[in-house]
Amino acid sequence: MDHAALGRALILVSIVLASAGAVVGFWGGRRRTEAAHVLSKWLAYAFSGALIAANLVMIKALLSHDFSVGYVAQVGSLATPTHITIVSLWSSLEGSILFWGAVLGLYTAAWEHREADRHRDMAPYTIGTILTIGAFFGFLIAGPANPFLDTPLPLPTDGPGPNPLLQNHVLMIIHPPMLYLGYVGMTIPFSMGVAALLRG
Repeated sequence: MDHAALGRALILVSIVLASAGAVVGFWGGRRRTEAAHVLSKWLAYAFSGALIAANLVMIKALLSHDFSVGYVAQVGSLATPTHITIVSLWSSLEGSILFWGAVLGLYTAAWEHREADRHRDMAPYTIGTILTIGAFFGFLIAGPANPFLDTPLPLPTDGPGPNPLLQNHVLMIIHPPMLYLGYVGMTIPFSMGVAALLRG
């Protein structure tokens, strides 16, 4: 499997889905149409799925030591224990931004599942705002922070391993996810606040 190509494709799909969902969400909020509400909701689910799938592809590339993937060559190592290999997903900038996208995808899907139908008057604007933020992060992952770049030839047979700080203590492993849960989680109340302002 070409992990790099598949990862890039999923990120590009997530950008398209987020962009389309944002347009539909804002249009639906203005027109107050049920069809737009439903469509923006499913586009948000699909966006979430694409970003989560991209993270799973990267984890698979890390576990299989696919050094043809730029990020794996940067943080992977044959000598790294399996659990450290998995969490090396967030051991460097590119992987951290990718993981940030997965957390955003999880929050988006959770809000859609629990709240979208309870706040139908504001849901399209909320979805539009969330997916605008999602599109921004998609462009960031696809561009300056792309972890799915191909490794220049000749391919390395091993890598340097993740940041040593990641292996120093268990709290260093959970530190980035705990931060992201807070940072990314603010997307939801922010988006609901924007929706309330737009709704008047």
